[in-house]
Amino acid sequence: MGFHTFDAEQADRLERPGRYRWVSAEELVGPLVEADAAVVADLGSGTGFYTDDVAPHVETVYGVDVQPEMHDRYREKGTPANVELVASDVEDLPFADGELDGAVSTMTYHEFASDAAVAEVARVVRSGGVVATFDWSADGDGEQGPPVDERFAAADAVAALEAAGFEVVSAATRTETFAVVARAP
Repeated sequence: MGFHTFDAEQADRLERPGRYRWVSAEELVGPLVEADAAVVADLGSGTGFYTDDVAPHVETVYGVDVQPEMHDRYREKGTPANVELVASDVEDLPFADGELDGAVSTMTYHEFASDAAVAEVARVVRSGGVVATFDWSADGDGEQGPPVDERFAAADAVAALEAAGFEVVSAATRTETFAVVARAP
């Protein structure tokens, strides 16, 4: 993992609707619908806050999280029938080459950002599949989210994705977050 993982003891904070201020369900789901993605992974799914938004738009969504405690919380609140929970580090995903049509990451890129993790995402997402990454930006002021020194800028995510062969479709820096959408090699 990059710097740290979210404290599972604070998991209730991941269920606050105020999170949509930073990443809306529509902007997360939009690239998946546009790409007609049927099988996707939510990388760093936590308690499933955003996984629940993706589920109605795909056949299967894998909620991937390195912390089993997060999956326990998600099961307690109830998982949609098409959600499968997977305990895994992003650097070692248990999917076959090209098995996924897409992947999303909301506010977790800073937790797994490494060349190995990005290469692993490139391996498991089919050629032309979509990857949508939203995270706290190093260009933000740090009043929300992790400390600024634990964040990446949109340009960092773009460079890492391009180095792994992804074609970046869009990249934007917002007040506190960034959004990058890319196509797999």
